[in-house]
Amino acid sequence: MPLTDIPLDDLLTYRAAHSAPEDFDSFWKDTLEQARAQDSAPRVTPVHDTLLTSVDVYDVRFAGWNGEPVAAWLIVPAGAGQPLPTVVTYIGYSGGRGLPTDHLLFASAGFANLVVDSRGQGHDTPDRDAGEGTQWVEGFMTRGIDDPRHHYYRRLITDCVRAVDAARALPQVDADRIVVQGGSQGGGLALAVAGLAGDRVAGLLADVPFLCHYRRGAEVASDGPYVEVVKYLRRHKPDAWERAFATLDYFDGVHFAARATASALFSVGLMDPVCPPSTVYAAYNGYTGERDIRVWRYADHGGGYGSTPREHLAWLHARGLAAGGS
Repeated sequence: MPLTDIPLDDLLTYRAAHSAPEDFDSFWKDTLEQARAQDSAPRVTPVHDTLLTSVDVYDVRFAGWNGEPVAAWLIVPAGAGQPLPTVVTYIGYSGGRGLPTDHLLFASAGFANLVVDSRGQGHDTPDRDAGEGTQWVEGFMTRGIDDPRHHYYRRLITDCVRAVDAARALPQVDADRIVVQGGSQGGGLALAVAGLAGDRVAGLLADVPFLCHYRRGAEVASDGPYVEVVKYLRRHKPDAWERAFATLDYFDGVHFAARATASALFSVGLMDPVCPPSTVYAAYNGYTGERDIRVWRYADHGGGYGSTPREHLAWLHARGLAAGGS
């Protein structure tokens, strides 16, 4: 996979030209107020048949979009008796929370880890509103693309913000040390939450984040979900093109980045055909909190692969966001 985007020197100053919709903040304020009005206490059930001895696992169900239950795993070090620094993990495109054995890193390092299912993508959280809005091509990118009120990512991002609200209500969680984390779609969702949850989030780990600078992604991505947008636009007349991007602007990580204040660690693969580097840097360069980025010069969408966990843990320790930190 060759370098297919602009040179690194240009990426360092690259910015998206488009601005957020005028009602972006009120759209999300109203959306989250509606969701929180249907709040209920998280339902937490111990899972005893994991055959794991070093961690305790709980099935969590919390109220997300429209008060609908969202599934998550809470995984903590076995016998943990005090509130712990917590990582809230969001999942990549077309995946769900999977199995507890898929998510042992953070609990092994002394964190509580809330792993959030993705509605309609995982097996445990259906997307009951999937029929609203216009017809779409395969996947999730164009569901409701003619109206931001009906777009799929309004529901999913709401679920993800509500996951932080739910985490703060759990006795295993140190509410002052919550970090949101994910790769690809999960990284884009974590970035959105950092922009919407304010000081409820202390840190952000966004690896090769998706859902950033849709307009650029549609122009240069050669693989992955941005291509769904291109396939949709191909089937519609030009008057639908700007309407589609106007909807996607409400869910663009570039605009969430401009509203985020938590310390953040990004990563980017300079040979990534799914989330081209310019889309990542558009969000990173517009991020308003403390920020750093790991640049994987010869990486594709896998980013740093096996090097990433150590980068995460070292960064969390350096900022007092790990077990034993202050």
